[in-house]
Amino acid sequence: MSTSVPTHNLSIFVANRPGALARIAQTFSRRGFNIESLVVSPAANSDLSRMTITAKGREAGLEQIIMQCNKLVDVLACREHTDEEVVARELALVKVAADSTRRAEVLQIADHFRAKTVDLADKSIVLEATGSSEKIDAMVDLLRKFKIIELVRTGKVIMARGERET
Repeated sequence: MSTSVPTHNLSIFVANRPGALARIAQTFSRRGFNIESLVVSPAANSDLSRMTITAKGREAGLEQIIMQCNKLVDVLACREHTDEEVVARELALVKVAADSTRRAEVLQIADHFRAKTVDLADKSIVLEATGSSEKIDAMVDLLRKFKIIELVRTGKVIMARGERET
């Protein structure tokens, strides 16, 4: 009987200093966690950066990672979030092979997922989609029957619901 390894979403606020990302990534690696997505962007306070990390690993190791990250000099706060307490979104750009005979079908799929056409060429379409990771996965799965030329995904970004700060 195999048990699935849980996925965890963490927000980490760090000082904008060289090496902070490497030290945090090393903390995950030492505990056997695989980072599935990592998004780093400026925080509301320009002296800080905000990291959103989605990683797979056992629950027991997660508490250690959070404690070790919170001890790092450049880290101001590190915490895990459940899906119920956050707004989570991902952005994807998908370049699909679609000549004039297949274009309408691709655009119909795009419309269903509220994706935007951001580039249209004779033999390809680039779609931009935002939403949950599951929504992006579903759209990409439907587009696989066409030739996907390129696929770029941002990884998950999360923000706490309500008045709470992440």
